[in-house]
Amino acid sequence: MKWQELVVDGFGMIHPLLEEALDGLSTHELDWQPKPGCNSIGWTVWHLARIEDGGLAGLMERPQLWVEDGWAMKFNRKPDAGDDGYGHTPEQVAAFRSPAADVLLAYCRAVEERSKPFLMELTEADLDKRVNEPGPDTALVGFRLMAVLADVNQHAGEVSYLRGLLKGPLRT
Repeated sequence: MKWQELVVDGFGMIHPLLEEALDGLSTHELDWQPKPGCNSIGWTVWHLARIEDGGLAGLMERPQLWVEDGWAMKFNRKPDAGDDGYGHTPEQVAAFRSPAADVLLAYCRAVEERSKPFLMELTEADLDKRVNEPGPDTALVGFRLMAVLADVNQHAGEVSYLRGLLKGPLRT
């Protein structure tokens, strides 16, 4: 197995976990918070997808699908590439209204599908390049790639945990 396939498989494991966790949930359940100040399932899936979209679009030096393909409108949000959940207050998290689970999953799938060819074409030399973005971030492409993968995996686990709190365990 090539290392690129391993990375693609790592990102590819997220979607099946989300499909299972979101299966049968209403928008009311997607917006449920275990207590005030906590993330909801819908917000967490949205945030996870936004991080992957923004992080990988930056590495690809392409616009985010959030803006380019009009996903913001499907979420009834502004097409602001910086609106990814980082820095959201508890009030902003509570005010988030999730679209249907199939819309959440479709956005996640679109981001994953666009990322695959890019990830498969990366070389070891690419991993050692500096991220080409303005600002103080001087991270290497490889570091950014692993940071995004770690972040989305963490949030996929959070979604599964929240689903368990809401409806009980997924598997027995």
